[in-house]
Amino acid sequence: MNTQYVQGDCIFTRINKSKKQYEYLTDDIDTDVIIIGGGVTGAILGYYFSKNNINCVILEKSRIGHGSTCITTALLQYELDSNAMELNKYTSIENIIKSYNLGIKALDEIQEFVDNHGNSCDFKRVDSFLYTAMKLEKKEMEEEYNIRKDSGLPVEFIDENNNPFLFDVKGGVLAKGGGAVLDPYKFTHHLIDVSCKQGLRAYENTEAIDVKYCANGVTVETVYGYKVKGKIVIAATGYNTALFTKRNFGTKTTTFNIATRPIDNIENIYKNVVIRDNKDPYNYFRTTRDNRLIIGGEDINFIPDIYNEELCNKSYEKLEQRLKSLFPNLNIEIEYRYCGAFASTQDNLGFIGKGPDNSKLWYCLGYGANGILFAVLGGMMLSKLYLGEADKDLSLFKVDRFDN
Repeated sequence: MNTQYVQGDCIFTRINKSKKQYEYLTDDIDTDVIIIGGGVTGAILGYYFSKNNINCVILEKSRIGHGSTCITTALLQYELDSNAMELNKYTSIENIIKSYNLGIKALDEIQEFVDNHGNSCDFKRVDSFLYTAMKLEKKEMEEEYNIRKDSGLPVEFIDENNNPFLFDVKGGVLAKGGGAVLDPYKFTHHLIDVSCKQGLRAYENTEAIDVKYCANGVTVETVYGYKVKGKIVIAATGYNTALFTKRNFGTKTTTFNIATRPIDNIENIYKNVVIRDNKDPYNYFRTTRDNRLIIGGEDINFIPDIYNEELCNKSYEKLEQRLKSLFPNLNIEIEYRYCGAFASTQDNLGFIGKGPDNSKLWYCLGYGANGILFAVLGGMMLSKLYLGEADKDLSLFKVDRFDN
């Protein structure tokens, strides 16, 4: 992501005092897979490819783990940005349920990584709660609950009769074990640490400025003139895909986050759930290991220059007031305010797979609120695809699915 599209004090780069640094490229090298982008998506790809003994290289134009990675709330949920009935305009209920189950699979994968390699990224599996405070929307929540329950997902319906939360709930769907939280900066570096032991090479401050394709591979030229030759290149650059295509993949917005100072008396129930309301634009919040609250949302139409302080402050103020109205009993002091660009699609799914016109160019673009989970699925599916096995669910994320 272009750094001008990230603004403010990002909590995860601020609170992590130990800054990991990587070499920049100083020679021409050969590999099999060239991953462009050293955020959490690139790190996840590097992990899965190296785990499968595939020679791969990450090229990051600035600092690994910064950019859009540091502005994500890393609030993970298997559900999508919109409810199933709303998404049914663009895709089938069967596909929506399939994507929910794939989200759970991705959560399980992260859990397995932590179990195998240690929890140095503050990962915690939690419940996920989608709710409304409006009577008119209760039926919508009931529909979502029934769709999930009928498909076998473990859910509970919450209303005024069984509401365990302090704030008003007219209807909501509690997904048991359906979410997680982590520190995306730590997660990115932990993935790369593990992957480098498996053979990955990672370079930062190494901008890719040109990509040339030929019959037997691809050559990426970097800003200092050094070249990386490989068999394929994977775009893991978020919405900033100008190096690879003129196509506009998704709808861009600017999203805002604020994080509090540590709060002593957050009730345990909020530490074991991630929460999203059903508003448009919606808000979502989570806790951190050191008892902070992070709330995000108040998305506005994308503005390329987000140094508009007045505009940003209005959104931060709305988020702060929202937090204080939800938790009037807490002493809330805001320590971090930050924002950045965000991309979404009609069906709320990202783009994973080969470019439709170029078999040497692959994509792993985690558009929507589930970017980290989509990246995990991309790592699993694309590493298998490289070894000759096409995952049956890869078609959900087809790069050209909106072209017809």
